[in-house]
Amino acid sequence: MTTTVFAVRGEYIQLDQLLKAARLVGSGGQAHVAVAADLVRVDGRVETRKRAKLRPGQRVEFAGDTLELVRE
Repeated sequence: MTTTVFAVRGEYIQLDQLLKAARLVGSGGQAHVAVAADLVRVDGRVETRKRAKLRPGQRVEFAGDTLELVRE
């Protein structure tokens, strides 16, 4: 499992945008499919909202990778 620090510009980033920006998926459509299939966890819980607002301090897990969100 790989952990990566991801800097959030502004107050938050939407989950689908984060997965795409971190290059964990190739497109927004792939991000939506991953979330719909219950493959994404936020702070240890399955996240079902494609556009969930994520803020610095949260952790996202997907496909063996972990993103730690920090303020830019």
